Amino acid sequence: MRFEAISEVNDQKALAFTMRVVVEILTGTLFYIQVANDATVADLKKEIEAQQKLPQDRLILFLSNKRSHLINEEGDGAALVDCGVQDGSHIYLFFDPVDDHHDESTDHLVFTWPHSFLEQA
Repeated sequence: MRFEAISEVNDQKALAFTMRVVVEILTGTLFYIQVANDATVADLKKEIEAQQKLPQDRLILFLSNKRSHLINEEGDGAALVDCGVQDGSHIYLFFDPVDDHHDESTDHLVFTWPHSFLEQA
């Protein structure tokens, strides 16, 4: 009995030091990721890769809040909280296209914002 009570207290403490964020892919698919409060952008990408089987090196993360911005601007080593991410944050997930041609083309990236994102603006 005593061991179970200690284990339950430890589980509650662990949950107190984590945050859960909502991630939305352009298709409108939502999923939840739980990371430590001191997690970095790289940690979040690793969790997304593990859960959704998406290559972390191609992920572009955009935070939807009062000052919507790219999370990746400060690099993958930046702490999520320093990027404005907090428990319950809504993050949009984009993909960096693979450059199979390696040529000197002048192609530009074009993003289509999800309808739900445009309604918030």
